[in-house]
Amino acid sequence: MKKIILVAILTFTAFAGAYAQRFAYVDSEYILKHMPEYASSQKQLAALSDQWQKEVDGKFQEIDRLYKAYQADQILMTPDMKKRREAEIVDKEKAAKDFQRQKFGPDGELSQRSTALVKPIQDRVSKAVQAVAESNDIDMMFDKNSEVIMLYANPRFDRSADVITKLGLKPGVLAK
Repeated sequence: MKKIILVAILTFTAFAGAYAQRFAYVDSEYILKHMPEYASSQKQLAALSDQWQKEVDGKFQEIDRLYKAYQADQILMTPDMKKRREAEIVDKEKAAKDFQRQKFGPDGELSQRSTALVKPIQDRVSKAVQAVAESNDIDMMFDKNSEVIMLYANPRFDRSADVITKLGLKPGVLAK
């Protein structure tokens, strides 16, 4: 009887060990900070955003100037002149809002440029993560910075430096 129980325990332990899953995680923010092309893309996007924001601000300042001039001149205007000036202000405001939406909206140029610049970098990181996972026989790899809640992560399971190395970069040197 003792032999049967011992054999059952050893068999269960062997099967449990054979089916054990290996987990690891990476810190995508840490990895991206090491990639010069990511830092460069972020600078390009920031410069574009600043440029377009200045244009938007200029358009709204012009509208504000027109509105103040309209208020000052309103007493001297005929009803027909008032309607034309009001229409001009409304048209300029609509154009400014359209421009703002075209540049900064969900499907705007900034979003499209961001996708075009960052997607190749993300694909490269993804391939490196996959290669590290496969070479280390890891079943599941998590991103420390994603929606998945990770309450604790033992640093020995962090494979971020391996991914950085796989990308041909040096783990200790941050991109500027």
